[in-house]
Amino acid sequence: MTRKILLFTLFVVFAAFQSNAQREFKMQEGDTTYVMKRYVFMLLNEGPKRDQDSVTVAKIQEGHMNHINEMAKTGKMVIAGPFENAGEHRGILIFDVDSISQAIRMESTDPAIVSGRLEMQAMYWWTAKGSKLP
Repeated sequence: MTRKILLFTLFVVFAAFQSNAQREFKMQEGDTTYVMKRYVFMLLNEGPKRDQDSVTVAKIQEGHMNHINEMAKTGKMVIAGPFENAGEHRGILIFDVDSISQAIRMESTDPAIVSGRLEMQAMYWWTAKGSKLP
């Protein structure tokens, strides 16, 4: 009996790792089949160092925008934008990459992150493959 429990536990653990490794799956709803895809959603929040003078802030912002544009050229960062009136939440980035750590590595060289003006919070996000904003 103990051997069966051990084998079942190993199977469940293996299945969990396999599902995490996959970034897409099909979902049937009535006549429609959706292909769901996993992305990395990154929330950019106010960082602990926001006391820079206006000239420094302008340079950081210019570097931040240049960094976002460079990431967009790779095709791995697919959506970026600021929030309006969202308090400490400053903006979002959505990455089409395999892992959270990959997205964090990409964003960690952003001058706004390096300077401490912004902090990153990343999580996996699922949506129908090919979803578009109007």
